[in-house]
Amino acid sequence: MEESGRIDEGALTKGQLRKLKALRKSVGAEIGERAFAQWLNSQKEEATGDPNADAIADALWSMVERGQVSIPRGGYALRRGRRRIIVEPLSG
Repeated sequence: MEESGRIDEGALTKGQLRKLKALRKSVGAEIGERAFAQWLNSQKEEATGDPNADAIADALWSMVERGQVSIPRGGYALRRGRRRIIVEPLSG
């Protein structure tokens, strides 16, 4: 949100822009923008990251600290296979 109280529509995603327009249409421009600004602020606080990535990092971190696993720069890609997990180096 800009300092003048207007929302910078160019910085919004397509879904956020749809929500803003729907709120403006349903409850009016002024109330809709205030409601959208409150909703947007609550979304930014909640967005901390990918829970699956966090779970993988938590599972591997103890092994990294003990020196059992080394993850070099460039990283790896994980994907699911039949009853297994496939780990491949990222091609750069």
